[in-house]
Amino acid sequence: MRILLVEDNETLADWLRRTLRKERYIVDWVGCGGDADFILRYETYDLIILDLALPKMGGRDVLRRMRERGNRTPVLVLTADNSLRSRVNELDQGADDYMAKPFEVEELEARIRVLVRRSSQVVNPVIVFGELQYNTNTREYLLGGEPLSLTPRERSSLEVLTMKIGTAVPKQAIAQSLFSIDEEVSVDAVEIYMHRLRKKLQGSDVTIVHLRGLGYLLRQVHHGP
Repeated sequence: MRILLVEDNETLADWLRRTLRKERYIVDWVGCGGDADFILRYETYDLIILDLALPKMGGRDVLRRMRERGNRTPVLVLTADNSLRSRVNELDQGADDYMAKPFEVEELEARIRVLVRRSSQVVNPVIVFGELQYNTNTREYLLGGEPLSLTPRERSSLEVLTMKIGTAVPKQAIAQSLFSIDEEVSVDAVEIYMHRLRKKLQGSDVTIVHLRGLGYLLRQVHHGP
């Protein structure tokens, strides 16, 4: 799960990055609106946490420009202005949620989970697909009722497919969800993670298939006659 944090307060940004990375999110950070606007033209994220008071380009302009480009990524706005007028204005401008500073990190994490589920059109916090269960709140997997042991990048890879059940996810999209902007995106590594995941799902009624030209897909299989 990849998040872009746009916040000019370095102390707050560093704390948020460390906190969210502990929760197994991949977090990229920029400190000005101009950099955010540039990055959002080329990079794909699952969520954007956007401060409004930014140098070079304000958060409202970043939000307006990305929406004008057709970018539908969920945006959670952070601001010190908690007035009703401000809240209504940001939501009307295309924000998906709003939090006033200071805030509790537990609430921020809950709002992140809600926005990600909503963008994936997932209603139930627990996704059940055959013998595979994924709890979007704890971000833990069960297979046949038992915990499924996964490395961080195996988990992230499976998470992408789980949130897109019924849809083939291109290899490039999976790769982008695994690596931060400071890392070299390795598309070839996706094949390795898919191979490992297939082995860990082996014997269950869930597998991962590759559709040539389309990407990877979670599929339920039926054993026996």
